[in-house]
Amino acid sequence: MLRGNYLATVDEKGRLKIPTVFRNALLEDYTNEFYVTSPNGDSARIYPMAEWVKIEEKLARLSTFHRTKKKFLNRTNYFGQVVEMDNQGRVLIPAPLREAAQMKGDVAVLGQLLYLDVWNNDRFMNDIKSNPLTEEDEKILEELGI
Repeated sequence: MLRGNYLATVDEKGRLKIPTVFRNALLEDYTNEFYVTSPNGDSARIYPMAEWVKIEEKLARLSTFHRTKKKFLNRTNYFGQVVEMDNQGRVLIPAPLREAAQMKGDVAVLGQLLYLDVWNNDRFMNDIKSNPLTEEDEKILEELGI
């Protein structure tokens, strides 16, 4: 499981050096191939290919006319790219996603259990402040036993 937040840097070539704790966990359970994408361009999601393939298999069972499937695939394909982690633990953030998510310099890399979320620090703090946990969120978490 991928958990926690670790700071990292996106270099001038658009490469993110995955924090060591995440890199070790990923290589223990997966290969060095990833799908880097986003459903909306505000942050990057780094999926181990095995996890992304599970998502694709679920989507493939839906009709080609399913509107939500089409919207999701359009966005994740536009921002997405299959990448390999290099020997230094770096993955390339695709150029359209780098630009949309303002990925340069310091970023926050958050574990989301089965994938990593990468955010521009300022954008992430603004998102947290503008989108607080609500009473409804707390109720749902309580219903889930969390």
